[in-house]
Amino acid sequence: MSVSTTPDQPTSAGSLEPPSPGGLRRTMRSRHLVMIAMGGVIGSGLFLSSGYTVSQAGPLGAVLAYLVGAFVVWLVMTCLGELAVTYPVSGAFHVYACRSIGPATGFATAWLYWLTWAVALGSEFTACGLLMQRWFPGVGVWVWCVVFAAVVFGVNAFSARVFGETEYWFSLVKVVAVVALILLGGAALFGFHPMAPAGSHPFLLENFHTPDGLFPNGFSGVLVTVLAAFYAFSGSELIGVAAGETEDPAKAVPKALRVTVVRLLVFFVGAITVIAATIPYDKVGLDESPFVTVFSSIGIPYAADVMNFVIITALLSAGNSGLYSCARMLFSLAEEKQAPQALRRLSRRGIPLTALAVSMLGGLASLASSVAAPETVYLVLVSIAGFAAVGVWMSIVASQFMHRRAFVRGGGDIRTLAYRTPFYPVVPVLAFALCLGSLIGIASDPAQATALYFGVPFVAGCYLYHWLRYGRRADA
Repeated sequence: MSVSTTPDQPTSAGSLEPPSPGGLRRTMRSRHLVMIAMGGVIGSGLFLSSGYTVSQAGPLGAVLAYLVGAFVVWLVMTCLGELAVTYPVSGAFHVYACRSIGPATGFATAWLYWLTWAVALGSEFTACGLLMQRWFPGVGVWVWCVVFAAVVFGVNAFSARVFGETEYWFSLVKVVAVVALILLGGAALFGFHPMAPAGSHPFLLENFHTPDGLFPNGFSGVLVTVLAAFYAFSGSELIGVAAGETEDPAKAVPKALRVTVVRLLVFFVGAITVIAATIPYDKVGLDESPFVTVFSSIGIPYAADVMNFVIITALLSAGNSGLYSCARMLFSLAEEKQAPQALRRLSRRGIPLTALAVSMLGGLASLASSVAAPETVYLVLVSIAGFAAVGVWMSIVASQFMHRRAFVRGGGDIRTLAYRTPFYPVVPVLAFALCLGSLIGIASDPAQATALYFGVPFVAGCYLYHWLRYGRRADA
């Protein structure tokens, strides 16, 4: 099957044909890309799942897991940068794989990434519903899931520029919350906590020395939490999804990648360090956000209620970015003629409303989880989303490896690339190996092994369906 060419395919290094009048519009800027990526990343993975990471890996182990996650994100983002500048098309991941590896891999990547955010939508809505129980214990979690799903859908139904601007301010709220945690929580660890009860707050990193050693659950506890850390960082690749609706991708995308990686390193590692140093590892879990626990321990009045509101806003922001990503991925699949053409339909404002509506159906998993067992099923959803995110990262780095090799073999000069991955081929190979290792490692954790039981057959099913549906035309 020949891969169709989109209007945005590069005609030469750094040169792009203008988008078609009837296609998605290039209305977003670099600052929108950064905040969309931050909006997709800073969600339940940091505000809720970080507690699970600390409880399983211990304080020091949690910090190490997040450092590994940040390093892998940098590796993946450098690979993404070269591809996103070369092929700045909306929902671009499967296009990279189609053109660099093969149509079947592109097809599987697209649906795997759609699964990432469809499942993540469920976890974000469920997390919002759980947090709303603080104020409205008599209202079912599923009710809040419906309400928040309607809000997120409404925001996405506007133009891409409106979505980008809204996400910018939503993400800013989350960034302020994380900065406040790092500054206030960090100051408290240095002994500045005038509103906390005397002698009740730990000093510096004394919590890191647990009765069971630096790694209370052994080093294996660190390995099995790496996937949770990867899930916390998933969303950074949204820059590639939004590249097709960005002004001057050759300049905006590399800038957004650099800024995003630095901010993620500071925010995530800083936040997890404060959380791990403040809350004993055996007293943290999914029943309360670690952010609420930290601010309450400092003694700030009404901190729990304020942070509860901020976290709900943050989770909705992550869901907002997730739904955007889902819709653009389905639109891109339809553009490549690998999904029903109805998904290509755009509103007068350039929004793929049909793809948006279909993607929202993925969020219905939140309703099932909220009725069955919110906290238990939430962790399963997080694990599945983490598996899917890591699978997509592996596809991205493999695509970059194959793309660069084909480019050089075809006589191309890498100096003509507007953005190129450094230390090739070490970066893509190392990123692929680390991602693969994290998937193998979770097999030893019963709570997360569900991701493999569901994820591996899902990927195999995608390849099988593509072979049955398109196999005879694959080489045409």
